[in-house]
Amino acid sequence: MEPRGAFPRACCLVSSLYVCFVFVLPVGDSAPASRVQDPAVGQFWHVTDLHLDPTYHITEDHTKVCSSSQGANASNPGPFGDFLCDSPYQLILSAFNFIKNSGQQASFMIWTGDSPPHVPVKELSTDIVINVIGNMTTTIQSLFPNFQVFPALGNHDYWPQDQLPVSTSKVYEAAANFWKPWLTEEAINTLRRGGFYSQTVPSHLSSQSLRIISLNTNLYYSPNAVTLNKTDPANQFEWLENTLNSSRQNKEKVYVIGHVPVGYLPYSRNTTAIREYYNEKLIGIFHKYSDIIVGQFYGHTHRDSIMVLADRKGNPVSSLFVAPAVTPVKSVLEKQTNNPGVRLFQYDLDDYRLLDTWQYYLNLTEANMKEEPSWKLEYILTKAYGIEDLQPKNLYDLAKQFATLDSKQFLTYYKYFFVSYDSSVICDKECKIEQICAIMNLDEASYTDCFKQYGL
Repeated sequence: MEPRGAFPRACCLVSSLYVCFVFVLPVGDSAPASRVQDPAVGQFWHVTDLHLDPTYHITEDHTKVCSSSQGANASNPGPFGDFLCDSPYQLILSAFNFIKNSGQQASFMIWTGDSPPHVPVKELSTDIVINVIGNMTTTIQSLFPNFQVFPALGNHDYWPQDQLPVSTSKVYEAAANFWKPWLTEEAINTLRRGGFYSQTVPSHLSSQSLRIISLNTNLYYSPNAVTLNKTDPANQFEWLENTLNSSRQNKEKVYVIGHVPVGYLPYSRNTTAIREYYNEKLIGIFHKYSDIIVGQFYGHTHRDSIMVLADRKGNPVSSLFVAPAVTPVKSVLEKQTNNPGVRLFQYDLDDYRLLDTWQYYLNLTEANMKEEPSWKLEYILTKAYGIEDLQPKNLYDLAKQFATLDSKQFLTYYKYFFVSYDSSVICDKECKIEQICAIMNLDEASYTDCFKQYGL
């Protein structure tokens, strides 16, 4: 029996799967999550790491369920995916249908990249990558025809993966064409040129403007051989400083979005997500303009984590959020992965400071068993941790509480880190220190000092 909304059998040839596309309208797969909203509070959605695998299909041979498992036995495949596979279209559609039917009023959505699947380079091509990005864009535009979306390119949104260039390319051109309904001409021009842009969010409720800066942090990603030894790939640093300087002069507030985050990975000691040189450069710029940057939002790691940028004196000045992925994929060697997640941010409509996060998730095992995707509220950040809002000082104080012996709040944080995939997982002393140092220290000097303080 074919699951509802699956690709037709005619599309099951691998050669055509990447260009085959079927729209399925909402099928009532989520209960509304509406509530009375404070008129002074704005909201926006954050979705990241969709990683569509169009080859996904149910078959008795579990080594052939999806290309993204790379020959490994899928663990428990169902209509909404498998933990060894990237997202089937049905899973991605259920996420966007949930957002559409949630009852939440939002001003815009940020979408921080990575549409194609994790498969060997030879299984993709520039045309396939462009088709997948186009398919995901069309899905969003068809379900949200009048909704403002701010996308960012991910390291998989290119072929070969990770090798995003410093000048115009077929992928940059295609993305600019796909995203024209959402972006201004000026934004389209810089997107074509280097994969980045900035744009203000229309608002009649504040005397200040909010500017979204969408960075191409893939230019700084360690595996990107194209940018090796370049001091300012695509002149993005110069452009960023000029944009932030103009925003300050125009009394704008800024949200920075990107795919690969700044800072250190919370699960791998001494490892920055981007090259160390670029990380130090970006952190320096974010320090300089911390008075106007009121939020930063990333994807890439597939995990749910926070970071707090502190100034040179150790005062917290900026809040950063890494949202978990929609894809649940993991390798055979990994013990942990994530349930699919999407999130809603709340902000003050007057000054754009961040107030709260509503994190939603899909229990993939349960959804497959019931053949029905029941997206649920996983947590509300302020309530989960007993803090007032998402201001840097509150998050910094929270991280200090995480560091205390037998911190129950850290146990909660670590469960949510994997989007409630496995609440029995233990984070030992060294694991916990890696997490805490990564949350509170984004530059090399303070990160190194953090480990010294713990005697490591």
